[in-house]
Amino acid sequence: MPRFCANLSLLYNEVDFMDRFAAAAGSGFKGVEYLFPYDYPKDRIVEALRGNGLVQVLHNMPPGDWAKGERGIACHPGRRAEFQDGVGRAIEYAAALGCKRLNCLAGIPPAGVTPERARAALVENLRFAAEKTKAAGILLVTEPVNTIDIPGFFLNRSRQALEIIDEVGSDNLRLQYDIYHMQVMEGDLARTIEANLGRIGHMQLADNPGRHEPGTGEINYAFLFGHIDRLGYDGWIGCEYKPKTATVEGLRWLEPYL
Repeated sequence: MPRFCANLSLLYNEVDFMDRFAAAAGSGFKGVEYLFPYDYPKDRIVEALRGNGLVQVLHNMPPGDWAKGERGIACHPGRRAEFQDGVGRAIEYAAALGCKRLNCLAGIPPAGVTPERARAALVENLRFAAEKTKAAGILLVTEPVNTIDIPGFFLNRSRQALEIIDEVGSDNLRLQYDIYHMQVMEGDLARTIEANLGRIGHMQLADNPGRHEPGTGEINYAFLFGHIDRLGYDGWIGCEYKPKTATVEGLRWLEPYL
């Protein structure tokens, strides 16, 4: 059965971030992920992980200026040095936390940048990041995101992401497949997962519409979980959704799988 990890950026918002580790463990989770760790000292997060018996599954590389709407800078020409510094910082955190996966956010191309220039910058930056993460023993993933939640996001379909991964040409770069985002953009979830299972380094979930927990929308998660299990997927699935009410109340869907 797939292993589920709690996304602490979206779940357990009823408590402060550093208290969410204990809350996740109390619900039965064995792993956690979140957007970014960089606002917190490494030793505090390590203590929270160890104290609650949790695995740090994944976090993202620095995204640029999140408060100003940046959602990654990997597709930004002219910010190569900043991107490379971010790769180093992400690896430092991942190494300290025992995290074996890092997600590189492609981002939204700046105004005036052509798709061709954005793609070239993304390929170059992913190639650099894949080399550095491989040397550190960390798997690099990159994720297509739907353009309703993040208008203009450069990577937005699974085939597009896989073509860029092919161009990068690294055996240390895989697809982060977010079931919710891909349901919004293209559907055909079961066949896409089956066709590309060997290239998927991490999965995430939410239901659609609303980005709430499984069972609140149109995705047949009971079927999909069984399908993923039959395919032999042995990675994690991150629960990256917005609880419709309280986090714990919305976890009833997970009970059969813990």
